[in-house]
Amino acid sequence: MNRQELVANIRRKQSFLCVGLDTDMEKLPRHLLSEADPIFAFNKAIIDATAPYCVAFKPNLAFYEAAGVKGLMAFEKTVKYLRQKYPDQFIIADAKRGDIGNTSKMYARTFFGEYDVDALTVAPYMGEDSVTPFLRSPLPAPPLGEGCNLGEGRNHWVILLALTSNKGSMDFQLTEDKQGERLFEKVIRKSREWGNDENMMYVVGATRGELFRDIRKAAPNAFLLVPGIGAQGGSLEEVCRYGMTEDCGLLVNSSRAIIYAGASERFAEVAAEKAREVAEQMKGLLR
Repeated sequence: MNRQELVANIRRKQSFLCVGLDTDMEKLPRHLLSEADPIFAFNKAIIDATAPYCVAFKPNLAFYEAAGVKGLMAFEKTVKYLRQKYPDQFIIADAKRGDIGNTSKMYARTFFGEYDVDALTVAPYMGEDSVTPFLRSPLPAPPLGEGCNLGEGRNHWVILLALTSNKGSMDFQLTEDKQGERLFEKVIRKSREWGNDENMMYVVGATRGELFRDIRKAAPNAFLLVPGIGAQGGSLEEVCRYGMTEDCGLLVNSSRAIIYAGASERFAEVAAEKAREVAEQMKGLLR
């Protein structure tokens, strides 16, 4: 999905909600545990219930990898289900990859080729040659040939970690150099040499509030993926006040507050209601 398509979908739905699929086996409604694939059964129900109110879904790979091969199969089935039934949804693999160039090349082939997602979260710590393999298109042909479609014709996005919402982010991200430039500002400034507003976004935690003004000085028009709304206590109004652009420029993620809002057999209905509430709030802020 390219930027124009994403912006058009935000305007059509009057929402910039991203639903995080942090699917934890220990938190699934008990009645789903008898399913052949409980993770996918949960995801499918949540997707069907919340798709009218969001423009993106973000599976967090840690929750799928923790379940081994079965978990990765559930992740793959989830992406395929979204592609087939909800092709207008922006799919983010929250995997936080980032390694030397050859390894990043393989990660790019995995997520943009084998899994065919739109975007991948990437850690910038190792620099340019660890990030640019995710930006190159088309990807090289896989050695095994079959089973990898390479996401042909699809625009691939890198979502670079810039300013996260966790407590430990202060250990590095907010440190200043001798010129007073903070590390997150340096990451954004330097990364503008590698990508652009058509293929690079930034992760900025909602709990950082007024720091969105500084983010916008460094990346005035880039899309921002914003976690921290809901369970982590971030303010949607504050995020929009400091971070919204003319074409929105925001994908605000909510995971636990939506997908685990209910634990009964009506869990999907409860999730839909929570997503609708957030979407209604976003509609007012867009206006």
